[in-house]
Amino acid sequence: MKIIISPAKKMRVQTDIIEETGMPVFLEDAKRLHDILKAYSMEQLKKLFGANDAITRQNYERYQTMDLERSLTPAVLAYVGLQYQSMAPDIFTGSQWEYVKEHLRILSGFYGVLKACDGVVPYRLEMQARLPVDGKKDLYGFWGNRLYEELTADGDGVIVNLASKEYSRAVEPWLTASDTFITCVFGTEQEGKVRVRATAAKMARGEMVRFMAANGVKTAEELKEFYALGYRYREEYSFENEYVYVQET
Repeated sequence: MKIIISPAKKMRVQTDIIEETGMPVFLEDAKRLHDILKAYSMEQLKKLFGANDAITRQNYERYQTMDLERSLTPAVLAYVGLQYQSMAPDIFTGSQWEYVKEHLRILSGFYGVLKACDGVVPYRLEMQARLPVDGKKDLYGFWGNRLYEELTADGDGVIVNLASKEYSRAVEPWLTASDTFITCVFGTEQEGKVRVRATAAKMARGEMVRFMAANGVKTAEELKEFYALGYRYREEYSFENEYVYVQET
């Protein structure tokens, strides 16, 4: 079983919690992207990011000085956002760390696929960025089916999707009939329908990762036992490959 989640835009350097870091499987591809981005001007980056001047300048300077093999932070600690705050990897127990190292994968426009303890540096590059690379018009074309192949390389074929559509889109087109791809949806019940609020859903996704790590979840059926933040699995709204959780009020 693999759990896929999205990265966060905001990142930090945190090198003093865990000494063990691995190297991203697609490190050479990240270096290729770095070479391209390093050659971009401030104006080109601003257009690519769709960001303000301060964020653009920060990341322009990052790309000018970036070393992808030094001062590395374990990926699951590097990203700062609601999902990661709810996951709270800073206080994982030893067994929870072992679980996420085996099962958790972070999808990234820059790094491709990251394991929890793969060493990363702060960057900005969303998967949906229209960055032409080696004849491909964008990052979806650049990565192709390689993220899917990496996720399913062990032959398991079970993927729990806790990623946003922007990132799951890099995997879903390549799924086969032998794969089990379960998307978890978190929402509230309104007039007989489930409404998803982005902020609350991000928090719930982080709580789901924590739940899975704390309970050593290994089967899809166990996902239905998730109960954090008032969410409960609701069979009447769910499908074979989409588990819906409704927040009780």
